[in-house]
Amino acid sequence: MPGQRPFPGHLDPRLLRAFLAVAEELHFTRAAARLFVAQQSLSRDIRRLERELGAELFVRTTRQVTPTVDAERLLPYARRVLEAHDALLDAFARPGGEERPLLVDVNTPGLVSSRILDRARALAPDSELMARYESGLTGAAADLLAGRLDVSFGRFAGLDPAVRARLEQRLVRYEPMAVVLPEDHHLAALDAVPLAALSGETVYAGAGNPRTLEWTDLAHHLFEGRGIKLASPAPVAVGPEEFRRIMAKWRTPVLAVVEFPAMPGSVSRPLIDPVPLSPVSLVWRKGLVHPGIDALVRASSELASEEKWLLSPRNGWIPATDALIFMPRT
Repeated sequence: MPGQRPFPGHLDPRLLRAFLAVAEELHFTRAAARLFVAQQSLSRDIRRLERELGAELFVRTTRQVTPTVDAERLLPYARRVLEAHDALLDAFARPGGEERPLLVDVNTPGLVSSRILDRARALAPDSELMARYESGLTGAAADLLAGRLDVSFGRFAGLDPAVRARLEQRLVRYEPMAVVLPEDHHLAALDAVPLAALSGETVYAGAGNPRTLEWTDLAHHLFEGRGIKLASPAPVAVGPEEFRRIMAKWRTPVLAVVEFPAMPGSVSRPLIDPVPLSPVSLVWRKGLVHPGIDALVRASSELASEEKWLLSPRNGWIPATDALIFMPRT
């Protein structure tokens, strides 16, 4: 309508919680600790809220954080909205305050996702975080949106944009990639396999598996222009013994990550020159609130900080599609 002030149709309550924490603490480090998030993530949320409102909320110097007039104006509204939001959640809580279990797809035991789940369970011992072991974020995303699953891990940029728009994500690691080879393959003697050495090879990357389309898409980007062929669709080998049998029969190298569990009859070698990275995100349905998700976010932030999971090596590689989402703009 003429003269009507443009305003966003939706404000994520998470952004208002970030604002309230900073407004009350007047210190980004303390506010981040209070919310169990990384300070960088908190700063990102404040900047996003400022963009959506079209107003500067805090004046930041090296010594202090000062709320602006607009921040003072927003403060009572933010408190009322969050109080109403919490009241709504309480109204639909289970009788007696019982918290429902959170179903988390960790793909395969021993991977990054399993370690995050273990840490989250230690951080939230009163919450029940149930593990599910099924590979593929594409398949998991359908279950997330249908409410059959709560949390998963994987390459977020490989999902359809319409699906991404209905999900929340938190980048947890740039995971180095590897190739799994038969024990007597001519490249198995190397400590690390240069990508150029795979030229002329046919490598399996889940082609034909509808649950792992994001992984096959990553392989397409990686193999393009390097002379590496993508193996034709084939049934998925389930279990170590079946993996060993298929590897011995077809001898096809398999694209994996460096923490892929050891399989009989094969060896795993990291890929180099460049070092290909698989961006792994923690993913959940928009609007889902649960203490277990807070614990998972905190666990992933702690582990990423402790083990430098989000530092890309100088010669690291990720697809351009992923870089648009995750890499900071200069």
